[in-house]
Amino acid sequence: MSDTCVGFIGLGNMGGRMTACLVKAGRTVVGYDLRTENVVASGARLAPSPAAVADECDVVLLSLPDSRVVESVVFGRGGQPGGQVPEPDGLLAHARDGQVVVDLSTSAPDSTRMISARFAERNVAYLDIGISGGAAAAEKGQLTLMAGGSREALDRIRDILDTFASAIYYVGASGAGHTTKLLNNFLNAVALSATAEAMVAAKKAGLDLATVLEVFNKSSGVNFATMNRFPKIIHGDYLKGGLTNTLMLKDVTLYVDLLARLGVASLNAAGPVASFGLARALGYADEISNTVVDAIGDISGGVRLHDGTSEESLR
Repeated sequence: MSDTCVGFIGLGNMGGRMTACLVKAGRTVVGYDLRTENVVASGARLAPSPAAVADECDVVLLSLPDSRVVESVVFGRGGQPGGQVPEPDGLLAHARDGQVVVDLSTSAPDSTRMISARFAERNVAYLDIGISGGAAAAEKGQLTLMAGGSREALDRIRDILDTFASAIYYVGASGAGHTTKLLNNFLNAVALSATAEAMVAAKKAGLDLATVLEVFNKSSGVNFATMNRFPKIIHGDYLKGGLTNTLMLKDVTLYVDLLARLGVASLNAAGPVASFGLARALGYADEISNTVVDAIGDISGGVRLHDGTSEESLR
């Protein structure tokens, strides 16, 4: 699909970077975001509405905060997911035979399957594709993707996804991509919040933090946070542009809901729920989730892992 016009709705931290990759690869991209400057910054051509994106493009990508927003874009403002007639400003009302719509958001699998069924009535493929790697990987075009839905539709748009992904996995039927993403994000949340707590303890114990991280990364406590986040954080670099504390808490909450529906005991979610909930309560709601370490530090005697000399202004 080398000449296919690609539509992109939601050009925030992740969507904007993925769109920029598409534009850099020579793709024609039509974008819509509530903040028009995000579309301009990405290099996409500005569309006046989500419906206009659907009218013009055979492939439409979504990168939105949650299922509630996805449903409002799909069914239109005021539209009901179960309603027989979608609102005229929604994507569904403008869907056409052979179109492919891709939800790159972190969404609730039940909502995803419901939306997929509605699009299928119009012979439109709806893929749920979880993304991982954060803003840095998005900017480099090196995201990992986990796709649910039609394998044939995935193969049709694989060259489009290749512009911002280095690994693409097909994980199953509709909802499987978003389910896999929730499982992955839960593990990420556990690793980040637990490492934050351990690093605050290391600081209060008077340990050299760089050495502690070297030990962790050569030992059984190694994880993504110890390898990729905290070597920067201890020098005041919080790696701006990634998932906020609000969105991290939302993802963990979706994970807990998923496990309840599956009938699986959720015994380890309390830690990240408490940690990212604390960060929200202390004023870090819209800051990158790495600042959870400062929230824990705040209630542990005002601890910071760094001296502040190289820290960018966060709040």
